[in-house]
Amino acid sequence: MGESYKLLEQINNSLDLKHLEPDQLVELSSELRQFIIDIVSTNPGHFGASLGVVELTVALHYVFNTPSDRIIWDVGHQAYGHKILTGRRDIFHTNRKYGGISGFPKRTESEYDSFGTGHSSTSISAALGMAIGNELKDEKRHVVAVIGDGSMTGGLAFEGLNNGGTQKADLLVILNDNNMAIDPNVGALKEYLLDITTSQTYNKFKTDVWNLMGRLDKLGPRTRTIIQKLENAVKSAILKQSNLFESLGFRYFGPVDGHDVVYLTKVLNDLKNIPGPKLLHCLTVKGKGFTPAEQNQTIWHAPGLFNKTTGERIVIKTDKPTPPRYQDVFGHTLVELAEQNEKIVGITPAMPSGCSLNIMMEKMPNRTFDVGIAEQHAVTFSAGLAAEGMVPFCNIYSSFMQRAFDQVIHDVALQNLQVVLCLDRGGLVGDDGATHHGAYDIAYLRSIPNMVVSAPMNEEELRNLMFTAQQKGNGPFAIRYPRGNGVMTDWRKPFKTIDIGKGRQIRQGSDIALVTIGHIGNMAAAAADKLESEGISVAHFDMRFAKPLDHELLHKIGKSYNTIVTVEDGCLPGGFGSAVLEWLNDNGYNAKVIRLGIPDRFVDHGSQQELYKECGIDTDGIYQTIKRVSKPNLLNKAI
Repeated sequence: MGESYKLLEQINNSLDLKHLEPDQLVELSSELRQFIIDIVSTNPGHFGASLGVVELTVALHYVFNTPSDRIIWDVGHQAYGHKILTGRRDIFHTNRKYGGISGFPKRTESEYDSFGTGHSSTSISAALGMAIGNELKDEKRHVVAVIGDGSMTGGLAFEGLNNGGTQKADLLVILNDNNMAIDPNVGALKEYLLDITTSQTYNKFKTDVWNLMGRLDKLGPRTRTIIQKLENAVKSAILKQSNLFESLGFRYFGPVDGHDVVYLTKVLNDLKNIPGPKLLHCLTVKGKGFTPAEQNQTIWHAPGLFNKTTGERIVIKTDKPTPPRYQDVFGHTLVELAEQNEKIVGITPAMPSGCSLNIMMEKMPNRTFDVGIAEQHAVTFSAGLAAEGMVPFCNIYSSFMQRAFDQVIHDVALQNLQVVLCLDRGGLVGDDGATHHGAYDIAYLRSIPNMVVSAPMNEEELRNLMFTAQQKGNGPFAIRYPRGNGVMTDWRKPFKTIDIGKGRQIRQGSDIALVTIGHIGNMAAAAADKLESEGISVAHFDMRFAKPLDHELLHKIGKSYNTIVTVEDGCLPGGFGSAVLEWLNDNGYNAKVIRLGIPDRFVDHGSQQELYKECGIDTDGIYQTIKRVSKPNLLNKAI
């Protein structure tokens, strides 16, 4: 590893870490931070979040007896340092690569990954369950949940706190407060935390009481109880309100400097000896130690390739015009529509830059709403807007929309409200892996009455579906589209209304019917071109809608073709192919149907193209499937 990592190269597990002297932890933190910079600059991943918790990571593994003691990293994109210190340093260069280690904690990857994470706000509930589970088994171990202030905006975090404060389990919650999720945090909690962190009187009092309690500890529990009551009374007077966390039953400590690794070890050692639920408030800087990441924290959340010396981000340029990202087409199109329709509003749960709603946010700030990491609230908030005659475009990543399934049913669909659900990252997303693949949206949405479920094959279709969805008289309308670039450079076409539930035939053919939905249809089209050159005539139908299905088009397909191949970038069980198969069966057709899509298993990480290939839905996979099933058809045709 070289001279620059003389301490880090000695650390293969948490036991190795404990051999260091406390003053060596500063140098180890510096080496760990540089190691993350070195690797992530050439193998892109989540960057700023992991840099911000380097000292906290070192302190946690130094103080606690991991993996026997449990550390749960909320979301998990800040766990790179944790992985490097727990036996994965020499394979960290494979992070997020096909066949390599996951970008998130994963129980099957290491015994140090106590709980698999990838979505936000789960750590407190999981940690509480583990803490109580240990009590029931009469096993003594510490349980720590590390949660960012962005994740604390999620309702599940407060459900965990509310229950945890009443259970009295031995649980430590560490609030990593850097005022950032991917974008800057929003909401009342942000202002509350700011009040706590800026109250010098309050913080001085906290320090004095902590020191006093340490000295009086030998006098017994009665004295501690008296001091605690005095502490709570004075804190309430200083802040003119009860501490939020202590009102939920958690002892609150902090705020403390999350980058003072030696002090953190002392604090954590003290907290180990205090029973019951407690919360340590740490102040950190996202991107700490790398100036560009500190100065532009949104971009450097996951910056891609960059020069680790100059901080310049590396963009691979090409002479050919590049089609835009679907999310940017959404963002620009929404502004166009909002300029025409004053009832349109935009909603996102903490992802304005991730879904490109920031484009409208800059131009129409009073009509765009970042509600924090709160998908359930985002959907029901949208339903409330729709109930008052507004037309909300609620943009949520497909895998995150799973968290609001009940709200889609109960608050939107049951009342037949005009909420446009824009599901970004539909399908296989690539390097983020199983926690982020948008595999299930078609299957779970098409089961809901009143829902329209659609997917565009290209950018123009996305624009037209958005234009159609906002028209008067429509009800719930879902539009799902993939991560990454589309296929059109000239995509700003005049808007056209699409008849709801109407597909289109985009290629004539006599041997086999190829029936697709969404962007994956472009790969199917390329496969059909290749098959045509080999004498296999494939008819291609872009259905556009998984619900309602185009009955007229399906009757045509059912009457004309003995073999039908469906292709989708979604799960096979209950998905688009299942919808086609059900319809054919219900209408008395007995064609052979081959369904291609995401198989009934969790697909790991890799590039999108690698994962398309693994699932058999890349151009070659579709080509090979149709070529194989076409042989009997061609033999019958020859006879």
